[in-house]
Amino acid sequence: MTIPLLDAIAIQGKTITADALLTQRKIAGYLVNREADYHFTVKNNQPALREDIALFFENRQEPDFIDYTPPDHGRIETRKIWTTTVLNQYLDFPHVGQAFVIERESIKKKTGERTREVVYGVTSSKPEKANAEKILKTNRCHWSIENSCHYVIDWNYNEDRCRIRTGHSPENITRLRRFAVSLIKSKGAVFVAQKIRELVQNTRLVFDYLKMTKNYCATSCS
Repeated sequence: MTIPLLDAIAIQGKTITADALLTQRKIAGYLVNREADYHFTVKNNQPALREDIALFFENRQEPDFIDYTPPDHGRIETRKIWTTTVLNQYLDFPHVGQAFVIERESIKKKTGERTREVVYGVTSSKPEKANAEKILKTNRCHWSIENSCHYVIDWNYNEDRCRIRTGHSPENITRLRRFAVSLIKSKGAVFVAQKIRELVQNTRLVFDYLKMTKNYCATSCS
């Protein structure tokens, strides 16, 4: 489903970010063939890939870049990133330009409580195109969009009340909703709820809006 939807979007020269659900070899190859770069999170749905990256970074030394976030919402955050090109030919994943690990530490100002999160990833961008600082920035931008998207999704799809609970269904339906909202925004819609109301009763209008028909309506679907 992801690739046909991307067919309608101009992605040449862009960096496409995704979390673990879309970290797939087929999608990686598709993006590079369309002259785009990928920036993927690696989790347990790619166990061998994750294990290889984690093993390499197990005894990591000084980070390649550190980002100190000013106190916001009552917490202090520090993000560290390590990158490598050593694994490019070793990893069983297409077009790897760099592998990376990001360590995020958050401290609650009131209680002093600390939380630590480690995220692994791969990107097709080589160091001359994306250094450690840029990779970290791309990762942060991805999750800022994810977080802001949750509010929009909950408002329009009432996600927090969703009763889908079985297997991978909750994660899959969430990803579909987020992708739908991102796609609507990518076409220039300012008010997502209003655009959803316009499209929900008219299947042909959806394809016109996504420019997936030969004679899409350029005026009423803008």
